[in-house]
Amino acid sequence: MSKEKPEAAEGKTKGKSPVMLIAIVAVLMLAIGGGGAFALVKMGIIGGGEHKEKVDNSPKLIKKGEEDPYAPKAEGGKEGEGGAKEVEGDGGSPYKTYYYTFTEEFTSNLKESGSLVQLSIACSTHRDGRVLMWLKKHELAVRSAMLGVLADTPEEEITTIEGKEKLQKRLTAAINKVLTTEEGFGGVDEVYFKSFLVQ
Repeated sequence: MSKEKPEAAEGKTKGKSPVMLIAIVAVLMLAIGGGGAFALVKMGIIGGGEHKEKVDNSPKLIKKGEEDPYAPKAEGGKEGEGGAKEVEGDGGSPYKTYYYTFTEEFTSNLKESGSLVQLSIACSTHRDGRVLMWLKKHELAVRSAMLGVLADTPEEEITTIEGKEKLQKRLTAAINKVLTTEEGFGGVDEVYFKSFLVQ
């Protein structure tokens, strides 16, 4: 009899062991699963999370007559020339046009040529004044990109009106590429030559 009791006791212990093991595994799985689910919800991968809509903060087209919150102030803090309020014409583009003149002339060698080109350049935008702020802020990078375009231009290309128009488009693209890289938006519509000299 004494032999049966220890065997019966051993059988009871062995029977409890798998139940206890299953219970521990179940609790661990619930804890890991709950923690993982909590992390996924917090990261916004699953569940409601905080849904933030992307706000378009790019410079806006400014129609004539509309107020531009980023409008550049004329020198001396006055609007327009001579302190008079700026007046928009009725015809032409429905949008305001702002101009930016680069502070220094551009001088560059031309591609596969001994000739030099010397230019004074300005550009325009129909977007709000942030584009002008960005041009001023990143003028060094913009100038570098524009000099690269000029150095890659063959002399034959700039002797015709069509070639100069192509160069204007390439310069516009170079400016917008720098602004897009730096600020996330270009906004320059046109490039203008104030002076153009090939020697």
